Amino acid sequence: MKENKSFVIGVDYGTDSVRSIVVSALTGEEVAASVFYYPRWKKGLYCNTANNQFRQHPLDYVEGVEASIKACLAKAGADVASAVKGISIDTTGSTPVAVDVQGTPLALLPEFAENPNAMFVLWKDHTSVKEAAEINHHATKFPTNYLQYVGGIYSSEWFWAKLLHVLREDEAVRNATASWVEHCDWIPYLLTGGKDVAQLKRGVCSAGHKALWATEFEGLPPNDFFASLDSLLDGFIHKLFTETATASEAAGTISKEWAEKLGLPEDVVIGVGAFDAHVGAVGGQIEPYYLSKVMGTSTCDILVAPKEDVAGKLVKGICGQVPGSVIPGLYGLEAGQSAFGDAYAWLKSVLMYSADQLLNTTTLVDEATAQALKEEISQNLIATLSKQAASIPLTDTLELAIDWQNGRRTPDANQALKGAFTGLSLGTDAPKMFRALVEATCFGAKRIVDRFIEEGIPVKGLIGLGGVAKKSPFIMQMMADVMNMPIKIHKSEQTCALGAAMFAATVADIYPKVEDAMQAMGQGFDAEYHPNPTLVPIYAARYLQYIALGNFIEQSL
Repeated sequence: MKENKSFVIGVDYGTDSVRSIVVSALTGEEVAASVFYYPRWKKGLYCNTANNQFRQHPLDYVEGVEASIKACLAKAGADVASAVKGISIDTTGSTPVAVDVQGTPLALLPEFAENPNAMFVLWKDHTSVKEAAEINHHATKFPTNYLQYVGGIYSSEWFWAKLLHVLREDEAVRNATASWVEHCDWIPYLLTGGKDVAQLKRGVCSAGHKALWATEFEGLPPNDFFASLDSLLDGFIHKLFTETATASEAAGTISKEWAEKLGLPEDVVIGVGAFDAHVGAVGGQIEPYYLSKVMGTSTCDILVAPKEDVAGKLVKGICGQVPGSVIPGLYGLEAGQSAFGDAYAWLKSVLMYSADQLLNTTTLVDEATAQALKEEISQNLIATLSKQAASIPLTDTLELAIDWQNGRRTPDANQALKGAFTGLSLGTDAPKMFRALVEATCFGAKRIVDRFIEEGIPVKGLIGLGGVAKKSPFIMQMMADVMNMPIKIHKSEQTCALGAAMFAATVADIYPKVEDAMQAMGQGFDAEYHPNPTLVPIYAARYLQYIALGNFIEQSL
């Protein structure tokens, strides 16, 4: 290991903001942190919720990485800045964008500056449901199952469905497109000063889990697979890539321009990017067969297993199994739920509607007081609902919900599905609805664990990461009761950014492999929830009701 006076930067791009942290490469101690909220996204620009369109402007990302890193270094001081050795990033995904021959997102060109189709197509954009369905049907026509390493079902949240949808919808973007690039691959390319998209390094994480890349296919599926799906895709694989790299490899060295802009040495190494949950699992000190649950707006569940244990096994209905996508040398298996925190935010928005509207027109208090009341109610609503919901006795006759407000990610992706409540009566109130929704998200999580076990992949325990895991004992206790297994909560508030920092320490050769960085820089766990044996059988019975209700809804739709 190198000298003690070494620091690294982890950059975590979330749905609403980007967070950067400066970390001691020796201990993992967080020296400084900063958050930048995307200004265009915050205004709701380029999105159409009714059509499930969620786009983000690349300027939000560019401004965010500069502002957040600069703010961190200003807090940390010049001595720390001069000792930074590496930067690694993670992002949401699949969040791809159309680029020109220089690798510039088209929305950064004047003629496309306000065109949503020229922007990053956010992970939760579901405008390509039709294209995903076509890919799934088309794949059945080939002797080789090109969907076998992504659970057998292609999702509208992923690379090819989004690419095809935009090419079909926008001729101007189609004609200007030289390639498509994932957000997690583009930021390292940006920081290293890339000017030729053909030289852009692609991460195995995004390529394997979302773009159908596999060593067994010697890269992407053949041109015929895509050309026979739609002539617009004929030859498109030649605009993409054949080689991939793990996040423990370097994308290059920081460009002179970005070194000057950020106030960093010109020898800072930039790591290959990866998705937030995969990197967060590393920050959360994942172990083989422990399911790492990154719980935020959605969930992304990550499990790692030795290659020899996974060989010959294809887990149906998950988001892929890719060697090296989390830790080099191990298979990374991904699953998740399309809505978790987003489901609670939806109910909160519904319950806040009357307060928002009435306080906008009230004459009883002045405008400033009305706004303060709205903010206070909004800030306290979920905590209040949690407290009241926790006091409701558990019975098998309580209201029941299905957590598909944003479709179903896994098992068996289907973004056309909708959420539901049943058992409502005149006695149903807000805490009971909230309780049912929390229970539904826990049941959805159990479906994932059950699928792994059914497919021969054991799950020894759960690791909780992210905001929900840290902030809601009510939800975490219910998760343990529903799963009938303990869940330990990682101490770090920023496991994704910390995981990125661990990869940065690896690519900078401070540690020979990321497992060594995990051991040295990991912060451990500060809470653990154990199942309540008196509640476990009641939840087990209600879980069967949840499955039956979900099957009914799926058949009806």
